[in-house]
Amino acid sequence: MKRFNLSHAMFSDAKYLLYEDDNFKAETYKFPDGIEALKVSNSRGYLTLLPFYGLIIWDAVFDGINLKEKDGFKQPHWGKQIADTYGAFEFTSGLLANGNPGPEDHHVQHGEAATARMDHAYLEIGDDTITVQSDYEYIKGFGDHYIEKPSVTMHKDSGLFDIRQHVKNLSGCAPMTLQYMCHLCYAYVDDAVMTSNIPDEAFQLRTSVPDHVHPTPEWTKFTDELEKSGKMIDKLDDASHYDPEIVFFSKDLRKYTDKAEFRMDLGNGHNFLTTYETENLPIVTRWILYNADQQVAAYCLPGTCTPEGQAAAKKAGTLIMLQPGEEKDFHVVTGLEK
Repeated sequence: MKRFNLSHAMFSDAKYLLYEDDNFKAETYKFPDGIEALKVSNSRGYLTLLPFYGLIIWDAVFDGINLKEKDGFKQPHWGKQIADTYGAFEFTSGLLANGNPGPEDHHVQHGEAATARMDHAYLEIGDDTITVQSDYEYIKGFGDHYIEKPSVTMHKDSGLFDIRQHVKNLSGCAPMTLQYMCHLCYAYVDDAVMTSNIPDEAFQLRTSVPDHVHPTPEWTKFTDELEKSGKMIDKLDDASHYDPEIVFFSKDLRKYTDKAEFRMDLGNGHNFLTTYETENLPIVTRWILYNADQQVAAYCLPGTCTPEGQAAAKKAGTLIMLQPGEEKDFHVVTGLEK
């Protein structure tokens, strides 16, 4: 295993070939806002990672298929919360709190880790893998103290990749709250079919209305009928009713399987796949939105809880209290299956 420390000096406005072998290529550059980007490629496609900015996956393209949602962001922007740069394929939602804050919450949307300025970043080369890892130490006076170590691993000749997150409570005396969601913003594809090894009855429609959602009479009528029917949206064939967003939450997936598998069949011989162990990621969310500005089919958002904020997680009993010195690992495999 070869390991390279990444430094800010390796990134400039011009693209620079940092590493290349028979299986992988890694190129560095900066977006116009000055955010460092690392484009990691294999024979199937590439990921654009932001190693010093939350280890956000900005782009994901394999076999010429863009996996990312359509949105209005042409580049990432510096910000204090993910809404300031909501154009990524994937970001860490958490870690002290996750999701959209409710009336009782005081955290930013999707948590502080999403746009963290990472302390260090590394590139690791294996025989058949290439991994980008970052770390960030969060500390507040008279407050929480933790370290997070996210990583993304690409495999030789594969459209699938691994997303990992490691969290350790560095406090010597105080527990910390922990909420985590692997926020995968997949592309909306007309007539795509979503399947999983979880029964539809394990899901329920979100009935609460976050501040960023502005219901219309037609949407309210549609969602009322959807709630009464108890049906899950498994096919993307009704785009006119997905604005504002439609969101489903699962029950505890550990009741159904040890390993969750979610697919989206694009109808052209290709599938999106997301799979993971449910032990540490017992809740999954489905988020669908279609309008002129944003089109997303987040068919699978693995998490420890729903994205309704910390207060909601506490009430639901899904808020984790990580004890002093305690660690937690999360692992998701996702991408283009074929």
